[in-house]
Parts: sequence; C-alpha cells; structure tokens
Amino acid sequence: MQHAFWHDKWERGEIGFHQKDINPFLIRFADKAGLTDGKRVLVPLCGKSQDMTWLLQRGCEVVGVELNESAVQQYFADLGVTPEVSIVGDFACYKATDITIYCGDVLSITTELLGRIDGVYDRAALVALPADMRRPYVKTLLAAAPDAHHLLITFEYDQALHSGPPFSVSEDELFELYGSTKLQPALAREPLEGGLKGKVPAMETAWLVK
Repeated sequence: MQHAFWHDKWERGEIGFHQKDINPFLIRFADKAGLTDGKRVLVPLCGKSQDMTWLLQRGCEVVGVELNESAVQQYFADLGVTPEVSIVGDFACYKATDITIYCGDVLSITTELLGRIDGVYDRAALVALPADMRRPYVKTLLAAAPDAHHLLITFEYDQALHSGPPFSVSEDELFELYGSTKLQPALAREPLEGGLKGKVPAMETAWLVK
C-alpha cells in the first residue's frame, strides 16, 4: 500500500477510520495497559484522533506518528494549540506541551528518535496495513519501543465482504507477529456496533502486548 493511497484519502475527506468519539476499549483498559499519568505513550498512525486528547487529559505525554501532514495540522488546530515545527531526520516534528507528532513513514521510527516510550496505543495502525506490511511494522515498533506495553485493537470479519482497510487480523496472525510470550489473552472481544463500514458484521478485540 503506497503513501499516495493515504494522502488521497485525506485529500478526498474519505476518513471513515477517523472516529470523533473516544474508543471504549481505550477508556476501559488504559489503566491495565499502563497508559496512565506521567507515562509517554506512542500512538502510531495517529491521524487526528481524539483518543490522543483523552490521553493528554489523563496526564500522559503523547508521541504520535502520522504520514499525512494535513491531518497533523488539523489535530493541532482542533486542539487550539500552535505547535513548534522542526525537521528531525526524515520527519517534520510538530511539538507542543506534552505532545509531539512526527510526520513521516512509521517504518522509519527508531528508539533514538522517540526516546523513552512506556506504552503504545494502536487502535488504527496494524489494521490499516496489508498483510505484507504488518511484520515490518511490528518489528519496527518492538525495536523502537522495546520496554512498552501495547494496547492493541483489531477487527475480525469475512475479508471477502470487504477488501479493507481496515483489515481483518486473526488471533493466529497476532501470535505469529508478537509471539506467544508477548501477546496476552484477549482483554475483550465484542461485536462491532453497526458492523464494519456500517454493513459488514465484525468483531472488535482489545489485546495487551507485554
């Protein structure tokens, strides 16, 4: 999946993946995943998610990574904050109090770039990637944030009914990607209200990766 695909989605306003409401699994399991006051939380492929604002309000320091620069600019505009903008390596870095968003390719992030990361919140990153990109993504994330717990949210549905994204990611694939020692039993698995895209029955699952 090329970068142009996502830039085109944002340009056309085809951002059904952007949710205005806070994800219920984040509210329920943030404490269990250690996404608490004073922790530095990485949000990959963050878009302009209001989940980041919820994390900020509970005292977390948020570090986002997003490919599309207009999404980053819209997020800070909605937040009512004017960020400092600089170039850091291959990224445009947008920074304000307790929040930094790196604009660029998530596969280029490193621990040197991010610094200490205590937790990862992945609501829309892994499921946004086709199968051939998921392993490089997980490898990059584990290397960049080696000590972080992850709160991971995935979907499971009949892929024949919808080509994705978001893609269906099975439990077996997650074990292959993260390993049986890191991936914990599902925290919750519930039918997605209204179905995926409002038409495809789907299960939404919350996972803890240690």
